[in-house]
Amino acid sequence: MKLLSSYLKMPAPSSWNEFPLGPNYRFEIQQHMQPWWPKFFGFYLLKIGALSTEIDTRECAIPHQINVGERGDQMQVIADLNQLPFSEKSSDVCLLFHTLSAVEDPYRLLREVDRILVDDGWLVISHFNSFSLLGIGKLLPVIKRRQPYVCPMFSRMRVLDWLGLLNYEIVHQIGFHVLPWHHRGEYSMNIHLPSISCLSLIIARKRTMPLSLDALKLRTPKRCFSPVSTENYKI
Repeated sequence: MKLLSSYLKMPAPSSWNEFPLGPNYRFEIQQHMQPWWPKFFGFYLLKIGALSTEIDTRECAIPHQINVGERGDQMQVIADLNQLPFSEKSSDVCLLFHTLSAVEDPYRLLREVDRILVDDGWLVISHFNSFSLLGIGKLLPVIKRRQPYVCPMFSRMRVLDWLGLLNYEIVHQIGFHVLPWHHRGEYSMNIHLPSISCLSLIIARKRTMPLSLDALKLRTPKRCFSPVSTENYKI
């Protein structure tokens, strides 16, 4: 994680407006989230990170929606994201919209979110895809120190691997906004080139049972003794 710390010398953005075309990124994320808000139920929804708080969640029926972050006037709870001040299994939905790139150790944040999320709870993650035109921009010395190129970026497979280690079921994943300089993502490119899209959205559920059963454990256990033959015994 030392590589990530070098990027974090610049403060993490506190608003989508700090990104070029940031409001458009937020708009497209909100468009893709609209069908999912009615599917979330429970009592507590946590919007973790500054960018999560700016996502419109009014269509979600969960009554208690709490903004959590390390700083900002819009935050209702000011806290270290690596040590969230909530009890275990107390939240029904956790939103991490571009929050993984705002912390030094993203996997530690995922473990902390897993701690406070109820069984079968929902986890929503969005992030910039490293295998995209935005990711290529990180290699250019002229712009690599600007937003959003200065932020850490992750491949979708890397985030999926983290969630797999924590035993999450991936319910939905999608890539969109292939051309970062367009105000609206090209629909045809989103369909045919999702792997190189700039934005990735992952919706997952916390599962208590292992998602993959070990075939070795399913084998018939060996007998620890052989049945005694009675053919040599006379009654």
